Amino acid sequence: MATPLTPDRLVEALRAEGVHVVERPGWRTHNRNHKGAWGPVNGVIVHHTVTSGTDASVSICENGYSELPGPLCHGVIDKDGTVYLIANGRANHAGRGDGDVLRAVIAETALPEPNDDDTDGNTHFYGFECVNLGDGKDPWPPAQLEAIERTSTAICRAHGWGAGSVIGHREWTSNKIDPAGFAMRDMRGRVAARLKGKPSGPVSTGGSKPSKPAGKPADGYLPPPFPDGLAPGKSSPSAKPLQEALKRTGWLEPSIPLSDNYGPATQKAVAGFNRKHNLFTTGQTYDPAIGRRGWALLHQLAYGN
Repeated sequence: MATPLTPDRLVEALRAEGVHVVERPGWRTHNRNHKGAWGPVNGVIVHHTVTSGTDASVSICENGYSELPGPLCHGVIDKDGTVYLIANGRANHAGRGDGDVLRAVIAETALPEPNDDDTDGNTHFYGFECVNLGDGKDPWPPAQLEAIERTSTAICRAHGWGAGSVIGHREWTSNKIDPAGFAMRDMRGRVAARLKGKPSGPVSTGGSKPSKPAGKPADGYLPPPFPDGLAPGKSSPSAKPLQEALKRTGWLEPSIPLSDNYGPATQKAVAGFNRKHNLFTTGQTYDPAIGRRGWALLHQLAYGN
């Protein structure tokens, strides 16, 4: 039983555990808190989305649908191991489940078979939706399973929980089958093994590279030379690499096409990045210009090893 992690603490814990995190716009205040309590929290529930494709899955989980408004989870775990944070607070993911299961999670004892839906799980559990059709045929890539392991470990470590605090939706209620395709007992074993060590930091997933904690570039990291002529409102071929790095770190919407134009969307993304990392080349709080330090840090976060 614990107070929910703040957004900053959640991101810090995930990145320390080596999770590649993308912070979706507005996720820190996106929730259903007006519909019920959020916390005390007791564990993590793993789901599958019954969808395919990153953009579609993230959109559905953010917005929900007519019968079930979003957010539908706290984060979406893509097949390449990227975790898209979409909500902070109460989310429509767990629904009602068995209070006996909740008590077993709190005690970290063997889970009973769920047979009653008498407890509001949205109050007590973090929820992560994993991109998978749930048909038993759609594969679970190693990078995705490792991201589930690392994400669950990060939250357990932050709260001082053991692996018994991680369950599947099918273990919470008899009305669900997710996640289908791997055994939650095995996943808890992986989490337990990882909890015995220290946070291992960033890991390559084979897809887009994981982000690094903010700070100066690591020793040995050499960012590309700062390009001449790259400035807000100007056209430059260097705007495309800037936009790609912003997309990789979650500052620029993936749907925005790459362009030579350092336009309003790019400026807004750069301003947010500068504000987050206290990088102000003009001394103003809204600073859409990327400086040399910002260029180096952005590339480290997007591509650093």
